Amino acid sequence: MPAWVLSVLVLALSAAVLGFTGIAGPAAGVAKLAFYGFLLVFLVAVAWEFARGRRTR
Repeated sequence: MPAWVLSVLVLALSAAVLGFTGIAGPAAGVAKLAFYGFLLVFLVAVAWEFARGRRTR
């Protein structure tokens, strides 16, 4: 799960860079939507990891 958290964070940041700086042009709205969507998934994944805690065997 930590790998998913990091990959979703990278996707959110790349969507932010492309959408918020104007590089994407007309796709800026889509990039902003993707950023907020991936950010939400990232926060849920982090919360899930904290809720599960560490399991020792």
